[in-house]
Amino acid sequence: MLGLFVIILVSWLLLHFIEKKNIAVLGIIPNRKRTTQFFIGFVFTILLCLLTIYIETLILSVKWQLNSGIHYQTILNALVYHLRSALTEDLVFRGAILYILIRKIGTQKAILISALCFGIYHIFSYGMLGSGIISIVYVIIITGFTGYVWAYTFAKTNSILMPLGFHLGWNLMLTFFMQSQPYGELLFTEVSRMELSEWNGLYFSLFKGLFPSLVTFIFVKQYLHYNERLKIRKL
Repeated sequence: MLGLFVIILVSWLLLHFIEKKNIAVLGIIPNRKRTTQFFIGFVFTILLCLLTIYIETLILSVKWQLNSGIHYQTILNALVYHLRSALTEDLVFRGAILYILIRKIGTQKAILISALCFGIYHIFSYGMLGSGIISIVYVIIITGFTGYVWAYTFAKTNSILMPLGFHLGWNLMLTFFMQSQPYGELLFTEVSRMELSEWNGLYFSLFKGLFPSLVTFIFVKQYLHYNERLKIRKL
């Protein structure tokens, strides 16, 4: 919690001294529109994550076992943990620094820098420094593309809340199925799966890594287009 407070403070100072703005320019203060965007992002990503898991289950013949007993307090704790974690990362990679970069060097360049930094960050957060170059490049590409889509969403909606909804929904839903720390396999435990050949495994890994971000990017484009059409109709 202290770390999040420090990031908020640093964000405020950067915006105040560099842009003469306050932290409200990040679209972090909820209103009707932003709250709607947050929940749209949250629900959409939950459904997308479930679809991705379903596809993986079909392709790899994954068998799941429903855990006995649902611990609602643990789920609530996981929600709070991932909300704090996602907000921390979003403030770093899609917050004050991205806002300032957009103002200084333009939207496209700023988004690319944010995406690259997000990808590199995951080398460290995943503990991959000792991994091979192929694994490192894979992580940078996959998480970098995710960072690109979320940064693009921030730039186009002028708010951090829809990307935060994407981030929270994805991370939270994975904890119901996948092993992770400090929360994981909250509802289901994987019992078995089919092993793919080396090349098929590579193709599927690329699909699994890129598919969610690609679908999210298309969704955001359509969402923005829909909102523009609504504005035109109201004129």
